[in-house]
Amino acid sequence: MKLYHGSNIDITHIDLTLSKVGKDFGCGFYLSADKDQAMELAVRKAEQIGMGTPVLNTYLFDENLLHTPILSVLEFKGYTKEWAEFVLMNRRNKTRNQAHNYDVVIGPIANDAVGFQIRRFTSGLIDENKFLEELKYMKGVTMQYFFGTEVAIKHLSKIQAL
Repeated sequence: MKLYHGSNIDITHIDLTLSKVGKDFGCGFYLSADKDQAMELAVRKAEQIGMGTPVLNTYLFDENLLHTPILSVLEFKGYTKEWAEFVLMNRRNKTRNQAHNYDVVIGPIANDAVGFQIRRFTSGLIDENKFLEELKYMKGVTMQYFFGTEVAIKHLSKIQAL
Protein backbone atom coordinates (compact mmCIF):
# COMPACT_ATOMS: atom_id res chain seq x y z
CA MET A 1 0.00 0.00 0.00
CA LYS A 2 1.04 3.60 -0.52
CA LEU A 3 1.24 5.90 2.47
CA TYR A 4 1.92 9.63 2.43
CA HIS A 5 3.58 12.09 4.77
CA GLY A 6 3.08 15.78 4.11
CA SER A 7 5.96 18.06 5.06
CA ASN A 8 7.85 21.17 4.05
CA ILE A 9 10.92 19.07 3.19
CA ASP A 10 11.83 15.96 1.24
CA ILE A 11 12.49 13.38 3.94
CA THR A 12 15.47 11.25 2.94
CA HIS A 13 15.79 9.54 6.33
CA ILE A 14 13.05 9.11 8.95
CA ASP A 15 14.44 10.28 12.29
CA LEU A 16 12.15 9.38 15.19
CA THR A 17 14.10 11.67 17.54
CA LEU A 18 12.54 14.62 15.68
CA SER A 19 9.02 13.49 16.60
CA LYS A 20 6.95 15.76 18.81
CA VAL A 21 5.55 14.71 22.18
CA GLY A 22 1.86 14.79 23.04
CA LYS A 23 0.59 13.52 19.70
CA ASP A 24 -2.45 11.24 19.18
CA PHE A 25 -0.53 7.96 19.23
CA GLY A 26 2.75 9.16 20.75
CA CYS A 27 6.13 10.20 19.37
CA GLY A 28 6.50 8.71 15.93
CA PHE A 29 6.19 9.12 12.20
CA TYR A 30 2.64 9.73 10.99
CA LEU A 31 1.32 8.87 7.55
CA SER A 32 -1.99 8.76 5.69
CA ALA A 33 -3.35 6.61 2.89
CA ASP A 34 -5.25 9.74 1.77
CA LYS A 35 -2.98 11.60 -0.65
CA ASP A 36 -5.07 14.80 -0.62
CA GLN A 37 -5.17 14.93 3.16
CA ALA A 38 -1.39 14.48 3.34
CA MET A 39 -0.88 17.27 0.79
CA GLU A 40 -3.13 19.58 2.83
CA LEU A 41 -0.90 18.90 5.82
CA ALA A 42 2.19 19.64 3.71
CA VAL A 43 0.75 23.01 2.68
CA ARG A 44 -0.18 23.82 6.28
CA LYS A 45 3.30 22.81 7.53
CA ALA A 46 5.08 24.98 4.95
CA GLU A 47 2.85 27.93 5.88
CA GLN A 48 3.32 27.43 9.64
CA ILE A 49 7.09 27.08 9.42
CA GLY A 50 7.40 29.86 6.87
CA MET A 51 10.08 28.04 4.89
CA GLY A 52 10.32 25.27 2.36
CA THR A 53 7.60 24.21 -0.02
CA PRO A 54 4.91 21.57 0.39
CA VAL A 55 6.33 18.09 -0.22
CA LEU A 56 4.39 14.86 -0.45
CA ASN A 57 6.71 12.12 0.80
CA THR A 58 5.46 8.76 -0.51
CA TYR A 59 6.21 5.35 0.94
CA LEU A 60 5.37 1.75 0.16
CA PHE A 61 4.37 -0.51 3.01
CA ASP A 62 3.46 -4.19 2.84
CA GLU A 63 0.16 -4.21 4.73
CA ASN A 64 0.44 -7.99 5.15
CA LEU A 65 2.98 -7.21 7.88
CA LEU A 66 0.12 -5.83 9.98
CA HIS A 67 -1.08 -9.40 10.49
CA THR A 68 2.20 -11.05 11.40
CA PRO A 69 4.23 -11.22 14.63
CA ILE A 70 6.92 -9.05 12.98
CA LEU A 71 5.12 -5.89 14.13
CA SER A 72 3.07 -5.17 17.21
CA VAL A 73 -0.03 -3.44 15.82
CA LEU A 74 -3.04 -1.73 17.36
CA GLU A 75 -5.90 -0.74 15.06
CA PHE A 76 -8.96 1.36 15.79
CA LYS A 77 -11.71 1.15 13.16
CA GLY A 78 -13.38 4.39 14.25
CA TYR A 79 -14.04 6.81 17.07
CA THR A 80 -14.57 4.59 20.10
CA LYS A 81 -14.13 4.88 23.84
CA GLU A 82 -10.93 2.82 23.57
CA TRP A 83 -9.60 5.11 20.82
CA ALA A 84 -10.41 8.22 22.87
CA GLU A 85 -8.73 6.82 26.00
CA PHE A 86 -5.66 5.87 23.95
CA VAL A 87 -5.42 9.34 22.37
CA LEU A 88 -5.87 11.05 25.74
CA MET A 89 -3.17 8.85 27.29
CA ASN A 90 -0.72 9.78 24.53
CA ARG A 91 -1.60 13.47 24.41
CA ARG A 92 -1.05 13.70 28.16
CA ASN A 93 2.34 12.01 27.87
CA LYS A 94 4.79 14.91 27.59
CA THR A 95 7.88 12.68 27.57
CA ARG A 96 9.70 11.02 24.70
CA ASN A 97 9.04 7.62 26.32
CA GLN A 98 6.15 5.84 24.64
CA ALA A 99 3.06 5.25 26.77
CA HIS A 100 2.48 1.98 24.86
CA ASN A 101 4.48 -0.83 23.26
CA TYR A 102 3.07 -0.86 19.72
CA ASP A 103 5.24 -0.54 16.63
CA VAL A 104 2.29 0.60 14.48
CA VAL A 105 -1.01 2.19 15.47
CA ILE A 106 -3.80 2.81 12.98
CA GLY A 107 -6.84 4.90 13.75
CA PRO A 108 -8.80 8.06 13.11
CA ILE A 109 -7.09 11.43 13.13
CA ALA A 110 -8.14 13.70 15.96
CA ASN A 111 -8.74 16.69 13.67
CA ASP A 112 -9.64 20.19 14.92
CA ALA A 113 -13.28 19.27 15.57
CA VAL A 114 -12.29 16.14 17.49
CA GLY A 115 -9.56 18.08 19.29
CA PHE A 116 -12.19 20.58 20.42
CA GLN A 117 -14.26 17.76 21.92
CA ILE A 118 -11.16 16.32 23.60
CA ARG A 119 -10.43 19.71 25.18
CA ARG A 120 -14.06 19.97 26.37
CA PHE A 121 -13.84 16.50 27.91
CA THR A 122 -10.43 16.94 29.56
CA SER A 123 -11.42 20.31 31.02
CA GLY A 124 -14.55 18.79 32.57
CA LEU A 125 -17.07 20.68 30.41
CA ILE A 126 -18.59 17.40 29.20
CA ASP A 127 -18.59 13.92 30.66
CA GLU A 128 -17.37 10.75 28.93
CA ASN A 129 -20.84 9.81 27.65
CA LYS A 130 -21.36 13.25 26.04
CA PHE A 131 -17.84 13.11 24.62
CA LEU A 132 -18.47 9.74 22.97
CA GLU A 133 -21.87 10.94 21.73
CA GLU A 134 -20.23 13.96 20.06
CA LEU A 135 -17.65 11.72 18.37
CA LYS A 136 -20.46 9.76 16.69
CA TYR A 137 -21.28 12.82 14.60
CA MET A 138 -17.77 13.37 13.25
CA LYS A 139 -17.80 13.15 9.47
CA GLY A 140 -15.08 12.28 7.00
CA VAL A 141 -13.00 10.04 9.22
CA THR A 142 -9.43 9.98 7.96
CA MET A 143 -7.20 7.22 9.25
CA GLN A 144 -3.63 7.86 10.32
CA TYR A 145 -0.80 5.39 10.42
CA PHE A 146 1.68 5.79 13.27
CA PHE A 147 5.11 4.19 12.96
CA GLY A 148 6.74 4.57 16.35
CA THR A 149 9.75 2.26 16.39
CA GLU A 150 12.80 1.61 14.26
CA VAL A 151 11.41 -1.89 13.68
CA ALA A 152 8.33 -0.33 12.04
CA ILE A 153 10.23 2.39 10.15
CA LYS A 154 12.48 -0.13 8.41
CA HIS A 155 9.41 -1.51 6.60
CA LEU A 156 8.69 1.82 4.87
CA SER A 157 10.26 2.23 1.44
CA LYS A 158 10.50 5.77 0.09
CA ILE A 159 9.38 5.89 -3.53
CA GLN A 160 9.09 9.56 -4.49
CA ALA A 161 8.66 13.15 -3.43
CA LEU A 162 6.10 15.34 -5.19
